[in-house]
Amino acid sequence: MPSRKKPSSRTRVLVGGAALAVVGAGAVGTVAANAAGSADATPAAAPVAARGGELTQSRHLSVDAAAKAARAALEAAEKDGRQVSVAVVDRNGNTVVTLRGDGAGPQSYESAERKAYTAVSWNAPTSKLAERLAQAPNLKDIPGTLFLAGGTPVTAQGAPVAGIGVAGAPSGDLDERYAQAGAAALGR
Repeated sequence: MPSRKKPSSRTRVLVGGAALAVVGAGAVGTVAANAAGSADATPAAAPVAARGGELTQSRHLSVDAAAKAARAALEAAEKDGRQVSVAVVDRNGNTVVTLRGDGAGPQSYESAERKAYTAVSWNAPTSKLAERLAQAPNLKDIPGTLFLAGGTPVTAQGAPVAGIGVAGAPSGDLDERYAQAGAAALGR
């Protein structure tokens, strides 16, 4: 048997590096081939643009306008010595601003949001909606609503754009008066 000479360390490094390059190239090629179009790969969907006739537009109060309305409602209540919470929701019923007045009860925060949501959903003051419960008692079962006086809608060009809810005063009539003060501040 002939004796074999041990390769030099330089030769071993070169051969090892070449082997790694071949393995790496094969892995990259396999990944690229799979990404580019294997038979079972789902092609990426191209963005589709909706046409103008398929779209609607809606209006929403700005954050500044919502804060102005909430502040006006809270100030009207404070002027009467009442501790209330005020919520302003957008056209979709999402809360934009909520202010909890000093000393307002813990239940008033959620109640104000639910009154605002109810007012914008039906585009009517919640005091009027509460009267409808006599004819349709199941209305109260609709999630997120509260059929007590204290919510008022805000409209623009006849369509609802927001709802203002107030809770915490001794009566719903007072809550609603403060909510209306908030809505009136938007016209100034």
